[in-house]
Amino acid sequence: MNLLWGIGGVIGVLAIAFLLSSNRKAINWRTILIALALQMSFSFIVLRWDAGKAGLKHAADGVQGLINFSYEGIKFVTGDLVNAKGPWGFVFFIQALLPIVFISSLVAILYYFGIMQKFVSIVGGALSKLLGTSKAESLNSVTTVFLGQTEAPILIKPYLARLTNSEFFTIMVSGMTAVAGSVLVGYAAMGIPLEHLLAAAIMAAPSSLLIAKLIMPETEKVDNNVELSTEREDANVIDAAARGASEGMQLVINVAAMLMAFIALIALLNGLLGWVGSLFDIKLSLDLIFGYLLSPFAILIGVSPGEAIQAASFIGQKLAINEFVAYANLGPHMAEFSDKTNLILTFAICGFANFSSSLFFSAFIASSFLA
Repeated sequence: MNLLWGIGGVIGVLAIAFLLSSNRKAINWRTILIALALQMSFSFIVLRWDAGKAGLKHAADGVQGLINFSYEGIKFVTGDLVNAKGPWGFVFFIQALLPIVFISSLVAILYYFGIMQKFVSIVGGALSKLLGTSKAESLNSVTTVFLGQTEAPILIKPYLARLTNSEFFTIMVSGMTAVAGSVLVGYAAMGIPLEHLLAAAIMAAPSSLLIAKLIMPETEKVDNNVELSTEREDANVIDAAARGASEGMQLVINVAAMLMAFIALIALLNGLLGWVGSLFDIKLSLDLIFGYLLSPFAILIGVSPGEAIQAASFIGQKLAINEFVAYANLGPHMAEFSDKTNLILTFAICGFANFSSSLFFSAFIASSFLA
């Protein structure tokens, strides 16, 4: 039954994308089918095959090891505050957000030495040949697994003016479906299984190409003479590490400010909705509204009807606000859901797709193009 439900959900999502397609006759079904096969194969390997699950667990342990190294630096600055089992308990800003500074610095070092560019070029080039997508959009989709939605297109900035409409759309979809590798540590600290987050981040690359090429297939001539930008903006490796740390800290401060504001705003809205609901003797909240609006979609992607309304409320928070708020609120409630629903929610929430992010990314792409 679960298998049929899953197949029905895949068909349903693809059918919606097909109905939204700008040119159904131009759809390259080879690209769609191979991308879908990649998704299904990878999901089987990491979720069903024991060796694959063990491999993903080792990868998650490796990432957790990096997070543990970050605590050494945090401990030097904050002292015993970093100890979640100490008298202060778990401090979200310390345990969840500050590790981003170290990860951001490490990524900057890898880019300085060209290690990340080589890896992205190999994987992105292979993805381009396998799916028949352009090199620019394939490289960008892989890069977004490690960088943010605005950082990844910078590596192909010299080619932005030559991109087709379909390529532009694909780059925007990739930016919406992916998450920056550095922020995964923040999600994991909220109680979200790291191995599932890694799987969701990796699967975002082929899935973004699949959906984008279904909704806006290529109809123009593509320029495939594309290479990742290797221009160094840092004087040396220390400069790269410092820049990465500075950018990571800026991200931490932005996320912390955003969470404080949005969670308080949600509390305010729930208070107002609760007051309005009390006038009619009903319990009204933002979660309930999101739950009822998006419960059909939650059921479509595999959530049981009994859990659909509550589960859909977190998907709604991700779309209306952002994934950080959704994960922060989901963490304490994961014990209330089945393992299957928790897995679905982890994948559904993992991504930058929300209203504010789409506007910000559109403005970034426009400014990059005009520049």
